[in-house]
Amino acid sequence: MREPSLLEVRGLKKYFPIEQGLLRRVVGHVRAVDHVSLSIDKGRTLGLVGESGSGKTTLGRCVLRAIDLTAGEILFHHEGVTTDLAQLNRRNLREFRKHMQMIFQDPYSSLDPRKTVFDIVSEPLRINRIAAGKALEDRVRAALELVGLDLRYMKRYPHAFSGGQRQRIGIARALSINPQLIVCDEAVSALDVSVQAQILNLLKDLQEELGLTYLFIAHDLSVVEHVSDEVAVMYVGKLVEQAPTRELFARPRHPYTEALLSAIPRPDPDQPLPETGGIEGELPDPAHPPRGCYFHPRCPYAEQICREQEPPLAEVAPNHTAACHFAAELTLQGLEN
Repeated sequence: MREPSLLEVRGLKKYFPIEQGLLRRVVGHVRAVDHVSLSIDKGRTLGLVGESGSGKTTLGRCVLRAIDLTAGEILFHHEGVTTDLAQLNRRNLREFRKHMQMIFQDPYSSLDPRKTVFDIVSEPLRINRIAAGKALEDRVRAALELVGLDLRYMKRYPHAFSGGQRQRIGIARALSINPQLIVCDEAVSALDVSVQAQILNLLKDLQEELGLTYLFIAHDLSVVEHVSDEVAVMYVGKLVEQAPTRELFARPRHPYTEALLSAIPRPDPDQPLPETGGIEGELPDPAHPPRGCYFHPRCPYAEQICREQEPPLAEVAPNHTAACHFAAELTLQGLEN
């Protein structure tokens, strides 16, 4: 019998109210995340991609309960027990925070400049009352060694480090309490390309060594291809496609995914440019999304049904789902075409 996924998200919604007037009357909602369902198996990486404003970071923060969700379930399977994190109060949620951590996008603003490396990495251990004294120091040393930082740096402050080293400090902080799930929110986008490769390889090595599970949020599909076992594509708060990484990159089933793939720079100067030239138009306003398929105003394959009916997220191949009326009919270009 197959073990349940470590994390299951069912019908998650996060709507932000739009208020007007002196009385702050609610006149509408921004649908940042709109009925998203996904799952991540233990020890695997799910890449979450989409344009800026598609709802990726909001989804990640909802999963960790860093912000409250409007509706839905967040099922966390731990030691044979399934817990819906969406139903936990602040006191009970604190216990589960030991199993879930986040690596932030900006290694400069995510570290307190007034604290030393030791203070930063030990903070989760002290807050959760996991270790103190000599045991606390040992845990901090172990976390720094895992990420390849010299132990002599423990008494230094963040300003003394490069961007890559600061991100390693952030990773050490996340690892210090031995979590099972780590949400990587654009964890390498603020780094130089050469440093990105180092951090990505570090994350993969740590996953193999510690059995970590990642929700890897990014807008760079080249990065996602390198680290992910499976990829989910978001557009205006909705999930529009999900598949194993190799299959999605070779044969996308949603026009939005095809457009994202076509925008990836190709290092071979002799290779012809793809026929599709990226995505035209702007991302719709999530407070006033278009009728029917949200992507139809920018889709070169749109027909009348796309303007009138919203397509369901349906399976179009084994373990491959897409929300497109013509997913089974279109032949879209992937990276191997």
